[in-house]
Amino acid sequence: MTVTTLFEFDNTYRRDLAELGIEWKAAPAPEPHLVVLNDALAVELGVDPAALRSDEGVAVLAGNAEPAGSEPIAMAYAGHQFGGYSPRLGDGRALLLGETVDRSGARRDVHLKGSGRTPFARGGDGKAVLGPMLREYLFAEAMHALGVPTTRALAVVTTGEQVFRDGPEPGAVLTRVASSHLRVGTFEYAARLDDPTLVPRLLDHAIARHHPEAAEAERPALAFLDAVVEVQAALVARWMLVGFIHGVMNTDNTTISGETIDYGPCAFLDRFDPATVFSSIDHGGRYAYANQPPIVQWNLARLAETLLPLIDDDAQAATDAAMAVLLAFPDRYEQHWTTGMAAKLGLEGAAGGDLHLADGELFRDLLALLHQRRVDYTSAFRALAEVLRGDDGPARALLADPAPVAAEDEVPSDAVLDGWLARWRRRVDDGAGGRDVHAVADAMDATNPLYIPRNHLVDEALAAATAGDLAPFEALLARVTDPFVEQPVAARYAQPAPEGFTETFQTFCGT
Repeated sequence: MTVTTLFEFDNTYRRDLAELGIEWKAAPAPEPHLVVLNDALAVELGVDPAALRSDEGVAVLAGNAEPAGSEPIAMAYAGHQFGGYSPRLGDGRALLLGETVDRSGARRDVHLKGSGRTPFARGGDGKAVLGPMLREYLFAEAMHALGVPTTRALAVVTTGEQVFRDGPEPGAVLTRVASSHLRVGTFEYAARLDDPTLVPRLLDHAIARHHPEAAEAERPALAFLDAVVEVQAALVARWMLVGFIHGVMNTDNTTISGETIDYGPCAFLDRFDPATVFSSIDHGGRYAYANQPPIVQWNLARLAETLLPLIDDDAQAATDAAMAVLLAFPDRYEQHWTTGMAAKLGLEGAAGGDLHLADGELFRDLLALLHQRRVDYTSAFRALAEVLRGDDGPARALLADPAPVAAEDEVPSDAVLDGWLARWRRRVDDGAGGRDVHAVADAMDATNPLYIPRNHLVDEALAAATAGDLAPFEALLARVTDPFVEQPVAARYAQPAPEGFTETFQTFCGT
């Protein structure tokens, strides 16, 4: 069924790259019901939220009806999953409805997730259940509020059927919005098809959509690789700064746009530990928190491999040029991370000024302290802002040595903390540039979130939603989409997980 226009679609991917998708229809949803709608995003897309709440709108969001101009396809891509190459992945339970141009002039994909089996389903049922779809909605909107480039969530609907995971659970469909769904895996798939025109056409499409400046370069393919390296270095630095662990950093989840995609087994740090892994399927810790920057670099090398014939006719020259770009990744990441950490600590350089040579050591000493003393990562930075306001109690309570030195002839247990705080205060004072330290503290609070999707609260909210109570989800969503401003009645949303929770907590991919 086709319904009246909700979106103004202009489907360039379908026109330019028909080989990279299969026309398909969503599975019927017997009794769709709207659970949550992102009104602000709908308006941003130029769509009336009331129209999406209508029976016709809900039918579109469930996949039961196609909006005028839609050309639904299951997108094809390959991918390295935990380092192993899979030549044919694709949208096994998702459909690209089409592309629309939003009110700012930006092109956006409108995409259904959980809409039923496609030819890429690889034995799965193609369905999704309510908990994981609400989870992606919550995390995507939280990341957006934190200023991290991300896909967005427009809506979640239940389908009116039960889907079996851990027993029967309510079936659901998520409507996701993205700058595109072009991935490193898209290039991997195209490079292995028997069509020498396909990668060049995909490259032209990706350049036009995301990195148009590359078209003017002497070697557009190399300039494109350089642009993707830059946006991914900036993205993973943002992840690290907010304590985000993606959990499934396969090449099919590494976007050309530099947006975060796929929130299946993701989580935020509680206590700071670089080796933290929450995903139940990451048995070797490949995608642990500290491994995220080198894994992104590894993924980008897989992109470079697909572009070598387009970089230079001479294979060695192409390899050398690509390697030079890839080897610049650590420095680019470090620059983004260091600038971000300076902002988190209220230091000069956060707005583009020169950072002191000693700042890197200051930052890493703080992280070592957080790790050693098992400190909650998010809480620590808010507590440090209070130090500048004259109250060091919260910071000392968080950062105190859990095993204080008792012997009289040994270094006092607070010497390490006192030393770091003194170094930091001197650095703040040096770089304040005439600002009152209270203004510096306010700037820190505007950078460091108070509310994140804490793992125990997410579990609580999703369990309640699955049982039919949306109130905990709605309350948590309200907090994490306004993460920087303290709410007097929301203290529990800023509290770390209860003792013992983190040790047993696991995340799952949702399939």
